[in-house]
Amino acid sequence: MIVVTTPTGQIGGQVLDHLLDAGDALDGTTDIRVIAREPERLSARVHERVEVVRGSHGDPDVLEEACEGADRLFWLVPPAPQADSVEGHFRAFTESLCETIARHGLERVVGVSTLGRTVAKNAGQVSASLAMDEAIMATGVHYRALCPPFLMENLLGQAASIRDAGVFFLSMTEDRVLRTCATRDIAATAARLLLDGSWTGQHDVPLVGPDDLAPGGMADVVSEVLNRPVRVQLISSSDYRAAALRRGASEAWAQALADMTDALNEQGFYGADAPSTPESAPTHFREWCEEVLKPAVLG
Repeated sequence: MIVVTTPTGQIGGQVLDHLLDAGDALDGTTDIRVIAREPERLSARVHERVEVVRGSHGDPDVLEEACEGADRLFWLVPPAPQADSVEGHFRAFTESLCETIARHGLERVVGVSTLGRTVAKNAGQVSASLAMDEAIMATGVHYRALCPPFLMENLLGQAASIRDAGVFFLSMTEDRVLRTCATRDIAATAARLLLDGSWTGQHDVPLVGPDDLAPGGMADVVSEVLNRPVRVQLISSSDYRAAALRRGASEAWAQALADMTDALNEQGFYGADAPSTPESAPTHFREWCEEVLKPAVLG
């Protein structure tokens, strides 16, 4: 039995689709259970094929119910911009998982984490995610931490600005390479690991796309794909913090975003020193722009 968290989310939904497709190829023999806050958002295909547990996987009782009889789990801690502590948010979810692993004997967990282990210091959400991995690994469960850098899909939230003003914003150093990854590559790797019962131990799985673009190079690609001028405007970490506050983030969440930005620029763990991993993250930024960003911007 495979349990999938965040099945209506950007990554979890794609993981679930991969698993269902694999089940179709195997005559539906893959048993899947999902945890969903809003089961009504799941497709008819999911309701027909998958057992649904209503609630949040941050609720220990919900997680316990979902993991009864399961041996594999896809794990992702969702963002919580209103949280009064980033570390506390990640810790609360992770403590419930660690207790569930001990009680139910889960054999394998595939979790979404980030690049930066042994390098990132005082890095806000990045540091909290890496601490999550350490806590999970301390249980002894077989674990794979999926470690992408900057997600290409982060630009989708700026589709209106790209369309209307020809600009997107990044809080990065101008000449620093920003490694990227498409969420579809994360999902494909997660599904492959969940369907493979042979791996053991605890390891990171870097997911670094094939591009070595700085912010200006990213803007050039977007311009070429959209056939219109698009520029990148670089903003400071304090400006990033202020923008997050305007969108309703808590002081703690906004400050953690600023800390993460400063760490990325100063410590460079999403930069050129991170080698690409085409076997796990094959999607080029241009390809993603053609297939995902362009429809989002142009409709």
